[in-house]
Amino acid sequence: METTGATDILLSEGVILLGAAVAFVMLFRRFGLGAVLGYLVAGALVGPQGLGLVGGGESKLAIAEIGIVLLLFLVGLELHPARLWRLKRDIFALGLAQVVTCGCVLTAIIFYSTGFTWGAAIALGLPLALSSTAQVLPGLKSSGRINSPFGEKVFSILLFQDLSIVPLITIIAALSRNPADAGGPPGWVMAGYTVAAIAGLVLAGRFILRPLLSLVGRMGERELFVAVGLFTVLAAAALMHALHLSTALGAFIAGVMLADSPYRHEIEADVEPFRSILLGLFFLAVGMVLDLGAVIANPLFVLSMAAILVATKAAIITGLARLFGMTWQQALGAGLLLSQGGEFGFVLFTQAQNALLIAPEAASLFSAIVTFSMATTPFLMLFARRFEFARDKERHDLPGPEDAPRGSAIIVGYGRFGQTVAQMLMGHGFGVVLIDKKPAQIEVSSQFDMKVYYGDGTRIDLLRRSGADEARLIAFCIDDSSLDSRALQPIAEAFPQAAIMVRAFDRRQVLALKDINLAGVVREVYESAICMGVQAMEVLGVPPKEVEEVERQYRDNDDQRMALQIEHGTLLAAKDLMYRPGNGMRLLSRGDGDGA
Repeated sequence: METTGATDILLSEGVILLGAAVAFVMLFRRFGLGAVLGYLVAGALVGPQGLGLVGGGESKLAIAEIGIVLLLFLVGLELHPARLWRLKRDIFALGLAQVVTCGCVLTAIIFYSTGFTWGAAIALGLPLALSSTAQVLPGLKSSGRINSPFGEKVFSILLFQDLSIVPLITIIAALSRNPADAGGPPGWVMAGYTVAAIAGLVLAGRFILRPLLSLVGRMGERELFVAVGLFTVLAAAALMHALHLSTALGAFIAGVMLADSPYRHEIEADVEPFRSILLGLFFLAVGMVLDLGAVIANPLFVLSMAAILVATKAAIITGLARLFGMTWQQALGAGLLLSQGGEFGFVLFTQAQNALLIAPEAASLFSAIVTFSMATTPFLMLFARRFEFARDKERHDLPGPEDAPRGSAIIVGYGRFGQTVAQMLMGHGFGVVLIDKKPAQIEVSSQFDMKVYYGDGTRIDLLRRSGADEARLIAFCIDDSSLDSRALQPIAEAFPQAAIMVRAFDRRQVLALKDINLAGVVREVYESAICMGVQAMEVLGVPPKEVEEVERQYRDNDDQRMALQIEHGTLLAAKDLMYRPGNGMRLLSRGDGDGA
């Protein structure tokens, strides 16, 4: 009976939450305000402080924090260790300056405006220096700016904020008035745990996870990729949680360790749906735990402090970003994007409350302040985009979307056919993303220092993870005679800016592709067969001019045959244009380029 009751509650609350989420997200997206604000309002409306239709906001928030963990894992997958090392100055200099400056200023504001003790002000001010990774990163990814210089600086700040959670917890523990905290591990022990855990994740990724993925790739079971991807994220997060460290940091490190893996795009495509669902649930839970009673009792304080928080962080981050080489327009864009409080503030406020530094009422008030500051982000993002995409007038060489690091072209299939296409594009300097679903081909290519990613290149979700939204060309070079218009039409509709080219097995496949507008279709042995035919005539002593004329005539006839076969939908069309014993010289002597 208890199980039945739990199932009833789960189903009823699930229907209410998802129904409210769908309704409000659609409404807010309709007005260009983004999904996050819709989730927050939906959660506040149906939660215990609103209509009371759904309870247990805290428990749902704890579960939904896995969405942040998955988000950091996916971000880590996009950052090669070498690239992360290149960003070290922005991470450890700009990021450190942002956390310290914002934390100190906000601490001073709280101390002098509220009458809290210095310990309480520090426990409240330092967490407010953190921004919302769950809001900012999806926005950067969806706008295609995560790999731009602007996006890298914003990401560097967010990454250092996540790294700073460990020292912030240590500071709160050091200020604690709770005798029970005295037995907790000192800060230097937690720092040691962090280094050891990161080293352990690096070794596990290299010596356990990669061989496991290679084995799964050979088996060709997509469900196993989903299981391995989720296992990786949860195992890394569980390890960090057991050591009282940041679960999101553990997931991020696991992602970085797989960033140069050939299976990266497949894992991204499989994990992304779980991330989206859980991140939406996270914001629903944030709205549910919003203490509306505290807001109603102190509306002026909550709203004014939220405004002060946003204005202070925007001003400080703008100034720091300007000092680190950004134009003032982009610096202002970064300041606006990072001006809100972050989801880790809820965790640190709870920590401060347990340490007896702040009262539960203060924790509720400042949680409400963080929530209201997060509610301003969709509006500020609309305004910030005008500055985010601004470029320095003196730097006209900055790459546009067509030159994004992900590549101008995506080559699906890196066998003997795709290798030639890809290397010719690379020879001209184009960025190319290579995808193949044969592990053996990937391993052979790696011996030649070619990075080929594992995955089914006909899946829209995997193509999107590979950068198809920004690519100018998608070339299907796979040996698959079943690839037809029905398979490619959804891809063409999903990525209308990309020209699509296809390697066809034979004329039958060309006919199967006639209902879709392609930039090019090439029969795989056509040119090589003509080349051998030319060489054969030369060996037989045919004069060069006649060889050229036969080749021209054959190409013209073949083009006309192909056009008529497509028009009539049958291979039997235009049979009279074929060279057959006895009619070759007749056709040649007629010079009938138009063919009957």
